[in-house]
Amino acid sequence: MKTYKKFLIKTYLLSLLNVFLIFFCLIYILNLLTELEFFKKTNVEYYFPLYLSLINTPIFVFEMFPFIFLISTQFFFNTLFTNNEMNIFKYSGLKNTKIFSILTLTTFFVGILIISVFYNLSSNLKNLYLGLKSNYTDDKKYLAVITNNGLWIKDIYNDNILMINASSFNNNELINTYISEFDKNFNIIKNIKSPRIDITKKEWIINNAEVYVQNNKEIIENYKFNTNFDYELIQNLFSNMSSLSFLELIEMRKNYKKLNYSLTEIDLQLLKLISFPFYFILMFIFSAAIMMNTKTFKNKSLKIIVGLFLSVIIYYINNFFYVLGTSEKINVMNSILTPLLVLAVINSFMMRNINAK
Repeated sequence: MKTYKKFLIKTYLLSLLNVFLIFFCLIYILNLLTELEFFKKTNVEYYFPLYLSLINTPIFVFEMFPFIFLISTQFFFNTLFTNNEMNIFKYSGLKNTKIFSILTLTTFFVGILIISVFYNLSSNLKNLYLGLKSNYTDDKKYLAVITNNGLWIKDIYNDNILMINASSFNNNELINTYISEFDKNFNIIKNIKSPRIDITKKEWIINNAEVYVQNNKEIIENYKFNTNFDYELIQNLFSNMSSLSFLELIEMRKNYKKLNYSLTEIDLQLLKLISFPFYFILMFIFSAAIMMNTKTFKNKSLKIIVGLFLSVIIYYINNFFYVLGTSEKINVMNSILTPLLVLAVINSFMMRNINAK
């Protein structure tokens, strides 16, 4: 590898690492304040909030990576301008487009590494965080999972333990459901079988319920059954996709499809992860183009402020389309790709005559 390539890549990666560490520390402090507030009335070891904050921080840092790339790029070019190294490259016959191509390729490979290693590590830590913290929340006795055998729910209501299995999930209804109710010593109280259960409210309406008590069977047309779950709560339990690795998301998608559960959120998460390396590249080009087009500005802080202001606009545009995708106002593909296409168009205008800058 040529010396100038090594220099550019090393300087760029060092800038990226410095900004990453700054973001990590800031997010860790914010997380720590949240955990301290949560545990202020709970008797836990002093290090427990510190530990929870540490394992919860990486997933938030992951969400901030597009802006880490943007700010890192600004600092990188500031360094080159300050040391007059851009002019040295220019006089040596190295075009700006060549510098951009080297760093774009570097950004892509770093992005792949972030998705394949950092994200999977962060999601596992997030899963660990949720498991540890659930022991200190009011809903720790509730559990809902989706497997190859459908939806499984464990609930405790009036000291009785409920084990619920449904083969599929359609709108506000559980389909082909079997419920076993036990006392606190796990002695069977009754079993309930039904082709369809309305779970709009926490008082479920069980249609054509077959109720088995010991050896007796009774069929009740509209049987009312109280639980701690309703449709909204079940949906919310599966809305935290950040605790699942890439492979777990794919496996979960298969199970969702078998259950007839909405695939929108999981498809959004998968497409988001796949598109992130390209998002990083676009943010790098965007930031680099800003720096090249404002290189005559004497106030360095102004350049960074302009970049940060525009990045906030990009964030809200992304968030707006993500919400549209989540609410199914537009399809999943458009919600992810439209902001990227808009950013690509902006970059193409900003990159015109970049070698003359």
